[in-house]
Parts: sequence; structure tokens; C-alpha cells
Amino acid sequence: MWKAIIPLALAFVGQVAGQTVYLAGDSTTAPGGGGEGTEGWGQYLHYSLKIPVVNKAFAGRSARSFTREGRFDEIGKLIKKGDFVVIEFGHNDETVHTFPYYLEQAAKSYVAKGAHVLISSQTPNNPDESGVFVSAPSRFVDLAKTAAANAKVDYVDHSAYALAAYKPLPVQTVDSYFPNDHTHTAPKGADLVAQAFVRGLVCGGSLLSNYVKNATSAIEGACLK
Repeated sequence: MWKAIIPLALAFVGQVAGQTVYLAGDSTTAPGGGGEGTEGWGQYLHYSLKIPVVNKAFAGRSARSFTREGRFDEIGKLIKKGDFVVIEFGHNDETVHTFPYYLEQAAKSYVAKGAHVLISSQTPNNPDESGVFVSAPSRFVDLAKTAAANAKVDYVDHSAYALAAYKPLPVQTVDSYFPNDHTHTAPKGADLVAQAFVRGLVCGGSLLSNYVKNATSAIEGACLK
């Protein structure tokens, strides 16, 4: 199914002029990841897109602290009509009832500026950490989906597509993608998670999927129902 979808997405891609993708998130997305030996998946997204990616994710941040520190506002000052913003949080969020609120407020503010917003569910922790594959999503996955629906913006279940990418791999391989802890990925893991995001992007039919490069057709895997 993936290979059948790629040509359809690419058919809409012409000469791209001036559009940019901005990323808002935590260390699982950010440059440098969560410390030595790790990297955020956002650093690999530009390999799959025809337009520039500016990674404004920052380690250790929740949706709340990203808001209070003015980081959403910083992106708001940069975006112009037609740009894209991908928002992904959850790993550092604790107060559940505030999480969707901050995502919705940021998304709505960007839409008001003419940007196309996509809320993405958080990446999963090491699903093979216990030696038995665990596919149960974080509680923030459903909350991210709710926030996207309330803000009337696109949604990618990054968690589900990342789990689908991990599942066929040997336990030792998955473990090697988490060198320091069960959250932050090594560069190879970050690359895999970025590919999973792009698969979810194209399968979901987001406008951003129209800017996926031909090289992404090499990403194997079916669309999830």
C-alpha cells in the first residue's frame, strides 16, 4: 500500500518556493537528542522533504514549559503564510488536563497566521526494554489526537508508526537504538523514527505529504488502519 500511495503524493509536488517546516518538541525531536550518543528524529526529517526543515525543538521541555518560555511564540514570529509546523510533545508532560490546552493554543495561533499545523503523537520508549515487546501507547498519545481534533489540524500517530517500525526488529537491535536510557535514540534509531513519521505523514494524507521526496519510497511498511 505504501508504494501505491507515494506516486499519488508526489503528483502534487511542483516547484517549491519559500515554504518551511518548523518543528516544536522535546529532546526526542531536538538537535543533540538527550545527550551524548543520541539524536532527535527531527534532525533526519529534511532528508525526506523537498522543503527546508527548521528544528526548534528543545530538550527537557513539555508543552507547558515550551509555552511559558516563549518558544511557541518564537516560532510564531518566524512563520509565514503557507509554512508548516509539526508539534510533538508528551515525554516531559505531567499535568494531563493542561497538555491538550497548550497544544491547541499553539496550533490555533499558527493557523491564524496562515500556517499548516500538524500535531504528532510522541515517540514510544524502548518497547523491548523488558525483553517482551510492549505496544501500549502513552496516555499522551490520545490526548495529542484530541488536541488535533479540537484545533481542527492534521494529526500523525507517530507513536503507532514508530512501534510498527520497531516490532519486526530483533530485541538486541532495538536495545542498541537506546544507548543511554529508554527514551532517547541513537542516530540510527532517530533515523528509523523519522522514517516512521514520514510513513504516517503520507498514509494520513496531510498536505505536508505532498512535499515528500522520491527517496521516501524506499521506506517499507503498510499504512496502519
